[in-house]
Amino acid sequence: MRDLRGIGSGIEARLEELIESGDIAELAELRHAKSLELAAFGRMLGIGARRATEIGAALGISTIPEFRQAAQQGRLTEVRGIGDKTAAKIVAALDQERTSRPVLLLPRARALTEEIATALGGVPAGDARRWMDVATRLAVVVAADDAAPVHRRFAKLPEIVALLDETTGITAEGIPVDLLVTPAARLGSALVRATGPGEHVEALGPLPAAPDEVTVYRRLGLGWPPPEIRDAQPEREPPALVEVGAIRGDLHAHTLWSDGKATVLEMAIAARDRGYDYVAICDHTPAVTVVAGLDGDALRRQGEEIASANAQLAPFRVLRGVECDIRPDGGLDLPDDVLVELDWVQLSLHRGQRAPRAEITARVVEAMRHPAVRCLSHPTGRLIGHRPENALDLERTIEVALETGVALEVNGLANRLDLSGEHVRIAVEAGARIVCSTDAHSVRGLDNMEFAVHTARRGRATASDVLNTRSLAELSAR
Repeated sequence: MRDLRGIGSGIEARLEELIESGDIAELAELRHAKSLELAAFGRMLGIGARRATEIGAALGISTIPEFRQAAQQGRLTEVRGIGDKTAAKIVAALDQERTSRPVLLLPRARALTEEIATALGGVPAGDARRWMDVATRLAVVVAADDAAPVHRRFAKLPEIVALLDETTGITAEGIPVDLLVTPAARLGSALVRATGPGEHVEALGPLPAAPDEVTVYRRLGLGWPPPEIRDAQPEREPPALVEVGAIRGDLHAHTLWSDGKATVLEMAIAARDRGYDYVAICDHTPAVTVVAGLDGDALRRQGEEIASANAQLAPFRVLRGVECDIRPDGGLDLPDDVLVELDWVQLSLHRGQRAPRAEITARVVEAMRHPAVRCLSHPTGRLIGHRPENALDLERTIEVALETGVALEVNGLANRLDLSGEHVRIAVEAGARIVCSTDAHSVRGLDNMEFAVHTARRGRATASDVLNTRSLAELSAR
C-alpha cells in the first residue's frame, strides 16, 4: 500500500486495521463523539462542519432540531469562541438556511444524484441533470402513488445523513437533496420542474400534466430542450447539440513521459476501445516546471514509442502531439524544428495566470499565431473552487482563433471545464471551432470526454462546431 502516492504509515496502519477487524477504532470514537448530522448541516449553512460539531459538543446536542432550538434560546454564546456577532450570523444563516453554500464538482454531483435516484427507483434531476459546472442542490423525482414509503426509504439512504424535512435531505458534503414524489401520469411535469432552473420553469407558465417531458413541451407548443440549455428561454426548435457518440478522437492525453500514469500503448488501446479513430499524446514541455516536461530529444524518443504503437494498432492512429507552454514573450517552449515534426500542437499557459489583461492576452495571441499551433488548451486557466479565471481577453482571443484557424479547447477535467458553457456559446456564435478533450492523465481519465461534451452542449455547440467530430483525414487538412 505504501507504494501508492499519498499513503504513509498512518493511513497504512488504519487500512490494515480495517482489513483485519472490519472497522477503525478511531473512526468509531469519532462517530460516538461527533454528530455527522450537525457536520453536514454546518456545511450547508456555511458555518462549517467543525464549528457546528463544536457547538453540538459544547451544548450537548446532536440533531438539527436541537441546534435550531439552542439558537432560538440564545444559547450559542455559551460556546467558547462564539460572541454576540458570531451568534447573530449563525441565527441569520438558520433563517436563510444558507450563507455560502458548499458545492459539488460535476462528476460527484452526477454520481451522487444517480446513486440516490437508483436506490429510490427514480430519475435524476436538478443541477446535475443540467450538467452544471458545480451543483449547489440535487434533486430526484420518483413516480409513485403513495409517497410515504418513498420518504421512509429516502431517510434511510446512506447518502442522506440528515433531514430538514421528509422531502429534503442533506449529504455528508452539506448539499441539500430535494425529493419529489408524483403520480406516474405527472412524472414529466414534475421532472421539468425539478430539473429547473426556476427562471425556465417560470417562463413556461402553468405546466400541463404529462407522463414525460416531451409531451409537456409539445402541449406547450415547444420543442423538447436538452437539460443543458434550459438556462435560456424556451424555444420552438432547440438546436441539435453535439453528442458524445459523435467524437472521433481525443486530442489531449498524457502518459508516463510527463505526469501521466500509463504508457503510450496503454492510453492508445483504451482510446481505441472507446471507439475512437485517433488519440493525440500531448505531454508537457519543460517550462511547466511543476511536473516532468519533454524537450525535443525526449519528444523524438517518444515518437519512436508512438510509431511502435501505431504499427500494432493500425488503422487506429496515435498522433504525436504536445502540450506546449507559452513563454513570457509569447514564444513557444520548443524550437521550430521540433514543432514541425508533430501532428498536433496545443498551447497552454501554466504560469503567469495573475498577469494583467493586456499582458496575458498579448502572450496568448502571439503564441497562437505560430503556424504549428492547432489548439489553445484550457484558455481561462480556471481551477473551480481554487483559482478564478485569468484576465484573458476572450473576445480578442476568439478573433485571433478565427484569423489563424486555432481551435479553443473545452477541457473535460472536473475542476477545469474550460472553456465554460457560456464561453463556448460566445466562441461558436462567433464561428470559432472548439475541441472537446479529456486532458486524461490515466486510462480512466479518458472518461472525462462526457464532461467536455456536455459542457460544450451547455454552450449550444453542434457537431459541426467541434473539430474532433471529424475524421483523421479531415482533421489533418488545414
